[in-house]
Amino acid sequence: MDNDAWAVLVEPEGKVHVVEMQPGVRKVKGLGVFDPIEAIGKAAYGATITVGQKKLTRMPPRLPELSKGMLRRAQTISAKDAGYLIARMGLGSGDRVLEAGLGSAGLSMHIARSLGGSGLHVTVEPRTEHAEVGLKNMIRAKQSWAEFPEHHHVEGAIEEVTDAIQTHAETFDAIILDLPNHTPAVGAVAPLLAVGGRLACYCPVTSQVEAAWFACEEAGLEVEWAGELIERQWGKASKGGMRPVNGPFGHTAFLLIAQRISVDELTQ
Repeated sequence: MDNDAWAVLVEPEGKVHVVEMQPGVRKVKGLGVFDPIEAIGKAAYGATITVGQKKLTRMPPRLPELSKGMLRRAQTISAKDAGYLIARMGLGSGDRVLEAGLGSAGLSMHIARSLGGSGLHVTVEPRTEHAEVGLKNMIRAKQSWAEFPEHHHVEGAIEEVTDAIQTHAETFDAIILDLPNHTPAVGAVAPLLAVGGRLACYCPVTSQVEAAWFACEEAGLEVEWAGELIERQWGKASKGGMRPVNGPFGHTAFLLIAQRISVDELTQ
């Protein structure tokens, strides 16, 4: 194993359990009472593990598994939206990313994975109870992956903690805002956006998209794209062939992406 800090165990129906590999008998939510070292030990990836009455498969702690088995408190940004934001904003090795709010760290883990070991990731969250959960998920990821960016967390409303944010970086290549009210946040952090950098807003309702659009224009940013992504899953039909599976059509939220084109925009 490259890293034995956490073990990922998958049930036959797909439910994922992320178990800390520390000695001692203890209760693990969803699995019962057992000693992870004795039950899992050095089992290879793909091996079957028996815990109580359950048969589980040990898998590598990759992003999809850690996301599926993550601790949750706040609603998380889905892989559909996270992947689009990362691609559209061009995030990669060496970038400096500012993210508010952290929540349960669903998006944060995607960002960290894209930055690798040479990026900077600053997260902001005003709610301590949410940050505690999100930071635990980030620790799981850091201890499981060979590369992880430099990460700093700042507690508070983002428009009130810009001085603390700038102790980690003067400017950022990308800023992502998942907040109830984007207007004050956009005005506060737009000056921290590097030329060519992009700012994204995650908006559950259309009124937030409109407010974010106006706030970005007021801050001198150029709105590149706003809209929604629709996801529809397909599966095997009972009588053969493929068809869309029953369930929701896949709307999660509206996204807006704006870019800083020049140095002068924010001083006009």
